[in-house]
Amino acid sequence: MKVAILYGGTSAERDVSLVSGRAIGLALADRGHDVLLIDPAAGDAAVEPRGVVAVGSVGSEHPPIRAETGSAIVAIASDAVREADVVFIALHGGFGEDGTIQGLLELAGKRYTGSGVLASALAMDKRVSKLVFRDVGVPTPDSVVLTSARDLSSDSRGGRPLFPDDLPLNRAADAVRKLGGCPVVVKPNDQGSTVGLTVVRDEAAVGSAVALAAEYSSHVLIERFVPGREVTVAVLGGQPLPVVEIVPKGGLYDYESKYTKGMSEYHCPAELPRAPAAALAAAGRAAFEALGCRGYARVDFRLPPDDRLQCLEVNTVPGMTEVSLVPMAAAAAGVDFGELTERILTMALA
Repeated sequence: MKVAILYGGTSAERDVSLVSGRAIGLALADRGHDVLLIDPAAGDAAVEPRGVVAVGSVGSEHPPIRAETGSAIVAIASDAVREADVVFIALHGGFGEDGTIQGLLELAGKRYTGSGVLASALAMDKRVSKLVFRDVGVPTPDSVVLTSARDLSSDSRGGRPLFPDDLPLNRAADAVRKLGGCPVVVKPNDQGSTVGLTVVRDEAAVGSAVALAAEYSSHVLIERFVPGREVTVAVLGGQPLPVVEIVPKGGLYDYESKYTKGMSEYHCPAELPRAPAAALAAAGRAAFEALGCRGYARVDFRLPPDDRLQCLEVNTVPGMTEVSLVPMAAAAAGVDFGELTERILTMALA
């Protein structure tokens, strides 16, 4: 069938997306599909998978976010997308993962991979997704959101704040104290790949951490730090795959540790007793279903020494690079990368 892959884009996760898109394109082409890749940052130009210049590595630092003008609209209007039987979304972060590109494809009448508009938007907004998790009984760390003064005044209905517990950006110290003190995690409310994330162990450093996160979002999430193991559950077609444990050599699973070979160790299936492994699988599926996700996604957790799991977030367009976690979990379940991309494509047509 004819497949258009949207990759690259203009978010801080652009480099990851370039690698994911190329890998997906080559896998689908090898399985006999007619594949073209379109980078919205380059307009409506389309290229065959083997014509894409390989990116040697993602790099230790993410690229800066560029202005997202009308590039997505131009890409959706391209011949490659218009003639495709299905669009494979490999745009990480930004408008590729927040429901924007999904909405444009809905308007264009195109079938596409992954979650729909609402689920994408809910998952991208960490504060709102936490409310959903709690509502269905999926534990998640306590948090406080700091919001710019402009958004505090505009995020209101009838003169009352939409989120009355939000604090202004200059009250980070109050937010930390509300959470019981350091350590805390400071991150943008609507970014992925640990972009703008800092683990703060000394209250004196919280101001600079908030300033960094605020470069990427007008809403900054300060979350209680959960000690323990870094684990993730990929969900494919509603079914949880084997749990992956990540052991970053630097102690923090940041952008560099995620995308630089040798910076992290991975155990899949994770070495866990049956009970916590089953609990993680159930919680991953529950979070996936609660947000209304479809196709595939990745649910990230922290597992403290007492095994009382804490759900951090759901990624609706997870990485598909050679060091990515969803392909790793799929392989542990006997599904190779080519079959994984084929299944995701088939689910989009179902």
